[in-house]
Amino acid sequence: MQTVHVETASRAYDVLVGAHLIDSLGTRVREATGARRCCVVTETNVGPLYADAVERSLRAAGLDVAERMVFAAGEEHKTLATLGGLLEGLAERELTRDDVVVALGGGVTGDMGGLAAALYLRGIRVVQVPTSLLAMVDSSVGGKTAVDLAAGKNLVGAFWQPSLVVADVATLSTVPDELFRDSCGEVVKHAVLADEALLDTLTEHPLTERRDERALVDVVARNVSIKRDVVSADERERGLRQTLNLGHTVGHAIEAASDFSLGHGTCVAAGLCVVARAAAARGWCAPKTAARVEACVAAHGLPTGTDLATDELMRYVAHDKKRHEDTVNLVVPLEIGRCEVRAVSLEELRRLIVLGR
Repeated sequence: MQTVHVETASRAYDVLVGAHLIDSLGTRVREATGARRCCVVTETNVGPLYADAVERSLRAAGLDVAERMVFAAGEEHKTLATLGGLLEGLAERELTRDDVVVALGGGVTGDMGGLAAALYLRGIRVVQVPTSLLAMVDSSVGGKTAVDLAAGKNLVGAFWQPSLVVADVATLSTVPDELFRDSCGEVVKHAVLADEALLDTLTEHPLTERRDERALVDVVARNVSIKRDVVSADERERGLRQTLNLGHTVGHAIEAASDFSLGHGTCVAAGLCVVARAAAARGWCAPKTAARVEACVAAHGLPTGTDLATDELMRYVAHDKKRHEDTVNLVVPLEIGRCEVRAVSLEELRRLIVLGR
């Protein structure tokens, strides 16, 4: 097991990365929170696989476990209506500010459980137990919680840091190949952002070719460390943390325009390649930088572009939360391991998307 300690202005916590950690989850939750009562929030795909084991571990550690809450799986259910149901459920179970929500699942569950915890009683504690690679390396760390609106992705949310994150890589054995591949988009993004050696390793030995637990622990822990360094310096995304949106401005537009039929990591990978090619065309980075990004994305079987119309993408960019009046903050790769945030006009972004196709 590897432990990555996260320090933010609002809360400090540990991210535990290892195999078969669910067995000791209850003890770790008690140690991290001191709670006596908890409620597991999960969804219809993950719940049948791991909720019983999680609740057994919690009870074995002396925690009173309220009736679990299960919502329908899928990004299409990351809505205000689902959130309202979770909040009503917490109230019906009479959870108090001394209690804790255990969010068991992928990124959607982490968002839903985290935001419900942030809002209920003006904030109760949450422990994130991510079961997808994407959630382990990205969404479970840093405290971002949100739901989608018809106008766009993650437009309603809050910053709410967890009290503990337990990433059990053994759960990745049950993740379908397509979903595992999708998750690799964020892993590649972190490498482009901060670790040239990691990018080279991923290109030569794609994660999609192996699910060795030791290798997964190393990769997940390194990704968490990269995100930790950024989040600790900029918890509320005022400056440096915006670099974590590398690939996301175009990626979120692709995701929304596809009516969420494409996975988040897949769309980030495509958006990352579009922006890298555009940056090379503008002379902001060397052509070989864009080529290295594309090579790593392609090695994982992820798309390096999109066939969606530019006008359709721009319709969703206009509702992106990173928009400021008539400009959008776009993260641009200058070289592998070094990126910067540039404010570009909507018209300039349109031109960049065309250049990056």
